[in-house]
Amino acid sequence: MKRRALLYAGVLFVALFAAGVARAEEESSTNGTTQTAQEIFKWINFAIVAGGVIWVFGKVLPPKFRANAETIHAAIAKATAAKAEADALLREAEGKLANLEKEVAELRETAKRESLAEVDRLQAATRSDEEKIAAAAKAEIAAAERAARHELKTLAAKLSVDGAGSLLAKQLTPQVQENLVSEFVKSLEARPN
Repeated sequence: MKRRALLYAGVLFVALFAAGVARAEEESSTNGTTQTAQEIFKWINFAIVAGGVIWVFGKVLPPKFRANAETIHAAIAKATAAKAEADALLREAEGKLANLEKEVAELRETAKRESLAEVDRLQAATRSDEEKIAAAAKAEIAAAERAARHELKTLAAKLSVDGAGSLLAKQLTPQVQENLVSEFVKSLEARPN
């Protein structure tokens, strides 16, 4: 379509130029034909060169312009896609940043609750350990008290036996010992067996 329009424009230009040249020839026939003929040949030469340049530009440049336009269009499409992706990443990062403060607050609250629970647990464990230590101390004191009473009874019994032995040794003279033995023998004789 463009080619035809270009061809028609070229033909129209040549026809108008030829008509202009013909009219100039009629007018110049009276003034000097040689100078006018040279001028006509210059214009014809210009028209041929201009037509050639227009034809070359019409033939060569449109594909290059089209290729360049396609390259620019592809670059714009790629840049648009990259911008859309960057905008999506930016929105995602902004969302994460907005949630970050909320998450930090939640983490702090969780840490606070856990630390309070840990304090309560440690206090309960300490109370339990105190009760166990107190019970163990009471049991140890009771055991020490029983051992001391037993030792005291043993000591008292030993002292009693020693005291009785020394008292008996004082009171048991050889005369008393003889009396005791003779009484024991009499009691045996009195028995009926």
